[in-house]
Amino acid sequence: MATLRNIYVIGAQSTGKTTLVTALAEHFEQHPATAGDTADKPTIIKEVARGVLQRHNYTATDIVTSKSRALELQRLILEAQCETEKAASNLWYISDRSGLDPLVYARQYVGVEETYGLMQEQSWQYLRRMMRSGLVIVCESGGEWLINDGVRLMPQDREAWLQMHGVFCEMLDGFSIEYQVLPSATREIIERVEFVLTRWRALCEGLTT
Repeated sequence: MATLRNIYVIGAQSTGKTTLVTALAEHFEQHPATAGDTADKPTIIKEVARGVLQRHNYTATDIVTSKSRALELQRLILEAQCETEKAASNLWYISDRSGLDPLVYARQYVGVEETYGLMQEQSWQYLRRMMRSGLVIVCESGGEWLINDGVRLMPQDREAWLQMHGVFCEMLDGFSIEYQVLPSATREIIERVEFVLTRWRALCEGLTT
């Protein structure tokens, strides 16, 4: 029997993550996943960080103007992601971010020592286990999605945008979390969805990708 694995769509800002998650949700709405004799639609986890920003009156600029507020924000996001995933633990889900995201942002905008402190949190220990058992898709920077929506923190320039992608991959490697990079050159949403589905089906069936 296939095991329905969770899907994490992660990466730097403005790499098409939320658009891809929305398209995946639409796919499974029309074609529910099958495990044994049951057909299941995934829970969709979206915009956890945006919700934290709004509830706690943070802005994206807090990340670059105050290290103490930036660190506290990443801790709150880490905890919120953990709570959200635990609430969906009896189901399977697709998320447009992961527990790794706050660690990446803490490393980039706060410091290595502070990031190490976040790594000791029980919430990260739980989220890391979940990532290791799911499918992690890293959307590569470099496409045409770099648009400022006035809410998220934007990279200073294209070089910083590409560098952020490298940090995601580096930290995933450091935590021994397997992942697949969705190339920025794959732009059509149908192709991006199929990229994910092919690897997800193989993982659910216990095949190598």
